[in-house]
Amino acid sequence: MDSESLASLARPDLHVAIIMDGNGRWAQRRGLPRPLGHRAGVDAVRRVVAAAPRLGIGTLTLFAFSSSNWRRPAEEVATLLQLFLAYLRADTETCAAAGVRIEVIGRRDRLPAPLRGAAEHAAAVTASGAALHLRLAIDYSGRDAIWRAARHLARHRNGARSRLAFLRLLSSSQEAAAPAPDVDLLIRTGGEQRLSDFLLWEAAFAELLFTPQMWPDFGAADLTAAIGEFRRRERRFGAVSLPVHIDHAQRAAS
Repeated sequence: MDSESLASLARPDLHVAIIMDGNGRWAQRRGLPRPLGHRAGVDAVRRVVAAAPRLGIGTLTLFAFSSSNWRRPAEEVATLLQLFLAYLRADTETCAAAGVRIEVIGRRDRLPAPLRGAAEHAAAVTASGAALHLRLAIDYSGRDAIWRAARHLARHRNGARSRLAFLRLLSSSQEAAAPAPDVDLLIRTGGEQRLSDFLLWEAAFAELLFTPQMWPDFGAADLTAAIGEFRRRERRFGAVSLPVHIDHAQRAAS
């Protein structure tokens, strides 16, 4: 990769990705409708976003809605999309004041127009945020993003063939403004232990942490504990022992 790409991807802070699982089961165990679990999950998002900057997290990617989730009952899908819209409308100004930059990644063409508009508005209003880059993955598929980037590369055979060029295509296929740093820590709540098509390229060397705790119960203390666990792990990236704080630039150049 060239020096420009190394400079843009080499950050001293962490990229944490979270698969926010367990909302529906959290509600069902309490005898509540599943949508109430999703509503409780929004409060967990706010807790985690508030805690992330002081834990050394510079990029936080939250898996809000998988492309596979369109298969869920129409009522539940409608509730989720409405919650995303309500969150963006309610929290954009708060995030801007806190220095949180919001970016929605994933396909846009299948989202309702009000949600697309709210995503664009949030990105514009929070563009200068430097405390945290919050990426909300909505209608997101890691496989689909890689496939779209590869298809574009195949169709434009005279274009650049560097890894940086592919990363830019991958970002474009996710409607992201620019490539994000590789994921350092990927957390999944709810007890399941799989990636579910989330950030397959970016999480190639991520540390994985699975917790049985349902997402609505996840909070600052849990995120703090997860970061503590991450910092105790030894990361080798296929080589010999290296400090956990290995520079992003070294990984990007490998």
